[in-house]
Amino acid sequence: ARDVHKAVLDVFEKDGFKTGLIDNMLQGFIHSTGHGVGLDIHENPRVANVDDILTDGMVVTVEPGLYYRGFGGVRLEDLVVVTGNGAANFNRLPKQLVVAP
Repeated sequence: ARDVHKAVLDVFEKDGFKTGLIDNMLQGFIHSTGHGVGLDIHENPRVANVDDILTDGMVVTVEPGLYYRGFGGVRLEDLVVVTGNGAANFNRLPKQLVVAP
């Protein structure tokens, strides 16, 4: 789980979305990447900077978000099943930004 979380953080950082103390406030990617889903909506494994292991068949959320003071934030959530070579996304809706007037 730690590797998945770090990969998300690395993509945000590479694309210019800094995380950390900005103007004396924790901003950017400030929470975990996701969590397990099963009998409860929030359960282990945690997809975060932790030692939890992701194995075939586990169902987890992938819900990275960015938050900046004075601007706002965004968080998208997908539900995926862990596979031997990555993950399969249950969500089929397109992801596109629509700016309303």
